Amino acid sequence: MELTKRSNDLEAEVAVDQQILFKMGNEYYGLSISLVREIIKPLPITRFPKSPPYVEGVIDLRGRILPIINLRKMFDLEPLEQTDDTRFVDLQMDGLNIGIIVDAVSEVMNIPQNLIEPAPPIIAGVEGKYLHGIARLNDKLIMLLDVDEIFGQWKKK
Repeated sequence: MELTKRSNDLEAEVAVDQQILFKMGNEYYGLSISLVREIIKPLPITRFPKSPPYVEGVIDLRGRILPIINLRKMFDLEPLEQTDDTRFVDLQMDGLNIGIIVDAVSEVMNIPQNLIEPAPPIIAGVEGKYLHGIARLNDKLIMLLDVDEIFGQWKKK
């Protein structure tokens, strides 16, 4: 009984980040679950002329206009055709609602903060400034995205 209580106390002391994990290529990325409004199958995108190459356009999501960003293009990753696993992740941040295209959503996971390390300056072609850390879980490295750094330029002031 005492051993169970002690292990519960230890678990309570370790802070965790709840992250939604998704894949782009063979890499795993994480986003704070608190930013995710919903995950949907791709919808038809209305293109908008003269937007940056990584802005695919906008979708009508049940009466809400949602801009769609292609993270592969933004991060200069190899282009990939959409598959049955492709998803749009609807993110809701202070002053900004945006959708991102990901190759596949993997799972929601609690990541202990003691397993998160600061990101080196350059990782896998993605500037380190887009990452707030890297978590080592089992046999995977998970790159934890810093959405304020990635999308902060578009947030309402």
